[in-house]
Amino acid sequence: MSKEELLALLGDAVADGDGDKAVDLAKEAFETGVDPMEVLNDGASKGLSIIGARYSSGDAYLPDLVGSGAAMSAVMDLIFAQTEGTASLDTQGVVIIGQSKGDIHDIGKNVVSALLAVNGFEVHDLGTDVSVKTFYEKALEHNADIIAMSSLLTTSLPFMDDMVRYVNDTGTRERFFCIVGGGPVTADFAESIGADGWGQSAFDCVELCKKLMARGNPGSGPTIKVDSQAEGRA
Repeated sequence: MSKEELLALLGDAVADGDGDKAVDLAKEAFETGVDPMEVLNDGASKGLSIIGARYSSGDAYLPDLVGSGAAMSAVMDLIFAQTEGTASLDTQGVVIIGQSKGDIHDIGKNVVSALLAVNGFEVHDLGTDVSVKTFYEKALEHNADIIAMSSLLTTSLPFMDDMVRYVNDTGTRERFFCIVGGGPVTADFAESIGADGWGQSAFDCVELCKKLMARGNPGSGPTIKVDSQAEGRA
């Protein structure tokens, strides 16, 4: 079996919520010398895209998302074991991340948290259904550089706008980068609420955070939009 076929099967297993099969395929990929980040990016993460598309079209439901999330978590445990000790010793920045108020879907957010940690960021994951005030208070508590809010529900998008407004109203906009992402979150929406950045995928979010830390000056400059898939098609 080729590497491409193996990773495609892994993605399908995650999408189908078959954790045992996903773990076996990930182990097989490691044994054949596939890089752990490639297993994540070109294999398991593809499964999240598949189940996300099914959910958006009405062909999958909450239990299916939960099953895919469990399968993804099992694969992530293996990837962490493979990459342990390889993360940068220099802290790239401090990130407060969570799911917006009213949203309990955390599959994508968990992947972003894991990837940021592997790439040297100090990550404080607040979980799901997080209020705007909690995001802000935790950002102050941990002296964060970035506040990252995710949502898989259109009904939770207004809280992203509220977050940016809240930080502005406290007079501390220059302290925190505010970024948003998730299935229904578009680049145009991120720009419309004055967010510092938006990423299409989990890997794009890591690149976004690196770009923001290099730019500095939160709350100034245009919204940075990172979409590696669109760039690949250009």
